[in-house]
Amino acid sequence: MASGKINVSVENIFPLIKKFLYSDHEIFLRELISNATDATTKLKHLCNIGEAKVEYGEPKIEVRIDKDKKTIHIQDQGLGMTAEEVEKYINQVAFSGAEEFLNKYKDSAKDAGIIGHFGLGFYSSFMVAHQVEIITKSYKDEPACRWVCDGSPEYTLEAHDRQERGTEIILHIAEDSEEFLEEYRIRELLKKYNKFMPIPIKFGTREETTTVGEGEEAKEEKTVVDDIINNPNPAWTKPPTELSDEDYKNFYHELYPTQFEQPLFNIHLNVDYPFNLTGILYFPKLSNDLQLQKDKIQLYQNQVYVTDNVEGIVPEFLTMLKGVIDSPDIPLNVSRSYLQSDGNVKKISNYITKKVSEKLKQLFKDNREDFEKKWNDIKIVLEYGMLSEAKFYEKATEFFLYPTVKGNYHTWDELKEKIAPIQTDKEGKLIILYASHKDAQHAYIQHAEEKGYEVLLLDSPIISHLIQKLESEHEKISFVRVDAGPIDTLIKKTEEMASVLSDDEKNQLKTILENHIPKETYTVQMEAMDSAQPPLLITRPEFMRRMKEMSMHGGGMFGMGNMPDMYNVVVNTNHELSARILKNENEEEQTNLIKQAVDLAKLSQNLLQGEELTAFVKRSYQQLVH
Repeated sequence: MASGKINVSVENIFPLIKKFLYSDHEIFLRELISNATDATTKLKHLCNIGEAKVEYGEPKIEVRIDKDKKTIHIQDQGLGMTAEEVEKYINQVAFSGAEEFLNKYKDSAKDAGIIGHFGLGFYSSFMVAHQVEIITKSYKDEPACRWVCDGSPEYTLEAHDRQERGTEIILHIAEDSEEFLEEYRIRELLKKYNKFMPIPIKFGTREETTTVGEGEEAKEEKTVVDDIINNPNPAWTKPPTELSDEDYKNFYHELYPTQFEQPLFNIHLNVDYPFNLTGILYFPKLSNDLQLQKDKIQLYQNQVYVTDNVEGIVPEFLTMLKGVIDSPDIPLNVSRSYLQSDGNVKKISNYITKKVSEKLKQLFKDNREDFEKKWNDIKIVLEYGMLSEAKFYEKATEFFLYPTVKGNYHTWDELKEKIAPIQTDKEGKLIILYASHKDAQHAYIQHAEEKGYEVLLLDSPIISHLIQKLESEHEKISFVRVDAGPIDTLIKKTEEMASVLSDDEKNQLKTILENHIPKETYTVQMEAMDSAQPPLLITRPEFMRRMKEMSMHGGGMFGMGNMPDMYNVVVNTNHELSARILKNENEEEQTNLIKQAVDLAKLSQNLLQGEELTAFVKRSYQQLVH
């Protein structure tokens, strides 16, 4: 029997581990399972190259709970260790000093509390155990040994009669960690961190029912089998050529068992230079709520779960996707400060952007009709990508679509070619008309279509930001919402329409209307329009409306969250009602005409509510009676 002191930089290493890693103490199980997996895969390699003269077999890792003894057992059938190797790998804690350890750990604690980066995986045991035992026998022809430590630098190492190759870790659970003696809690952690570990993990047993025989002689037999709770060969570890569409769908539901919808399509990532990366990303159906969609991609390192906060690794616009990314080049410590400075991480992010761009382009070219059908479900991701990633913006021009209110879809080049002959103003600028709500802006859309203009349907919450970017990239193009003004004013042609009212009459009419319309919210404008156009239009200046929308949907980035609502009341000086209001000498009748006309204009913009709406309905019925 041997005894001694564990070689550490400071004598109070275990209290430090307990104190500073306590909030992340569930990590202990992941670390021990990872160690057991390493021991097993290393043995397989040694067997393959002929260095280990043993039968590899079909090893598994077993996790057991003994509630009576308050212990957790993690047992593998891997390499095992000799007493000399225990001295080397367990009794020498590899880190450069407590101060360095604490400084490093504080950087990562906020995100994931991962300690594997510091070579202290095994010692995470002491976050939950007051005593830890290691019973191990090497694949080499040497005796087994037993190591015991109670959380102080003191340990004992003695011979043991174990005959089976491998290692068993026994954790004597501390009083403040007895939650881990509950089966549901351990199963929860195994499912969270070890769901796709490459070695089968047994946790208990279960009954299987099989039918033996046929016909009347058939009978059911029950057998007890190991309950293997992980999938050692998940889809992302296989070549894409071996997977069918059904395989990808099945894996999606394995990742998200409570999700019943089907993904729209997937992107299989597979690269080995200049870094290693595999994974599968899924485009799910998305709502317009960007925040609710995030944190659905799971990050793994060699099939070990790390985190679902992949910010910095995956381009921000793709964090709304679902799926898995696995890379050994990303260490288990994924603190933000680390990610910001790591060159591989940026390369990975750029690669994912490139791969997604290529997949979208391929889908568009292979089956444009199907791509158009999926557009409303994927557009929010693509809009976000064009705004946030310059490289994606460049590539997206080929497949980004601009839908019309009629249900047609144009690429950027197709759109410009189609509308250039009819929607170029007298200054040579191309005016792109769009609606954000097909029903609410129906009257304005109809007026535009009667003139032969094309109207896009751009209705996402961040479209104002994208429009602003497109205009900045293209000097001779301007986006204007279809209800921003009279259609002939929005697209200024060389010839102006003549007004049937004289300038003096227009001024008189404007003064009369201004006396009935609140100046704080509305500005009265006189405009000669087609007599078929409404007598009054309520419009909102494009710039003011867009700035307000951008501040509302952009986190107040423009500092205009409290901008007042300002509208224009545009009076059609060629409509017969305008002349009737002007010439009516009965003040009460004139007032009623103005109120009714203004309220109808408000109603078309959904601005008539509450008391004003009640008064309008009452007044309308009275006019029907009289």
